[in-house]
Amino acid sequence: MTTSRGDFMPLVWKQERCENSQKGYASKCMASTITSGFDGLQRNLSISGLQESTISTRQTNIRSALESEMTVKESFVAGSYRRNTLIGPLADADVDVFIVLDPTYFDQNGQAALLDRVKRVLKKTYPKTPEISRNGQAVTITFTDFRADVVPAFYRQGGGYLIPDSTMQRWISTDPKKHIDILQAANKVHNGNLVPLMKMIKGWNVKHSWLLRSFHLEAMVLTVLNNVAISDFPSGVRYVFDKARATIPEQLPDPAGYGGNVGAYINTQQKIEEVVTRLATAYQKAVEAEQLAAMGRTQEAFGKWRVIFGDYFPAYG
Repeated sequence: MTTSRGDFMPLVWKQERCENSQKGYASKCMASTITSGFDGLQRNLSISGLQESTISTRQTNIRSALESEMTVKESFVAGSYRRNTLIGPLADADVDVFIVLDPTYFDQNGQAALLDRVKRVLKKTYPKTPEISRNGQAVTITFTDFRADVVPAFYRQGGGYLIPDSTMQRWISTDPKKHIDILQAANKVHNGNLVPLMKMIKGWNVKHSWLLRSFHLEAMVLTVLNNVAISDFPSGVRYVFDKARATIPEQLPDPAGYGGNVGAYINTQQKIEEVVTRLATAYQKAVEAEQLAAMGRTQEAFGKWRVIFGDYFPAYG
């Protein structure tokens, strides 16, 4: 079970001073208690209602464009957006759009050709969009305010989906719908605290060189907090930073049960050591922040949390 170092005493709420942000955060606030500081952190990690509307419109248009040119069995939004773990600012975010195609498009060795075909269709709809590119597993449309990863897929015998990996010239088994179900169930077990904590760790990742891929990070937090109670957010993030270090060198399978290693991209000893070092640094700063808060040195504690989370974490005041 996670516990606070020094045990937090109940903190008195004070009025927060907030102003609209021009950087894509929900708000910029000042706070004067640890509790209100973490509340502000949650708000600053969130995307706004207007941004939600923009995503909804764009993904609908993308799906319509492909459905007009190809035989599509099913299409849906997946990834962190559907798992409610997408964090702001939106300009740095990726929204996954799954396009399940008719099996007549399937070719055992046609991963790159399929992605190129999807790319050509999208270029017809978005001729003025500055960048539409093919990466290993998707076609990425870079809009001015966010990126959409369009993932062609096929139904997989036995359940789930097959998606292309043009880099390794293979088909990957996955099930984004099962990922949603798994995370929703785990979040319920954690009384709704798992998703906010996961987004906080993502915020740290954004502010410290994007060393971890989004889905790997989610799977890591899910594993670390399995059968562990989240007593509060300060001790929760400290616990994750501490225990996550041991998961980096190990195989971390897809939570949906399709095997593989979602952390396989961290494939050298140098990369492993770099991630472990950054996690260790974050853990130490979190320990120091909790100790300072326990001594009543709240402003100094805020400084430590802002080292970890950058300006996602509110300023003290």
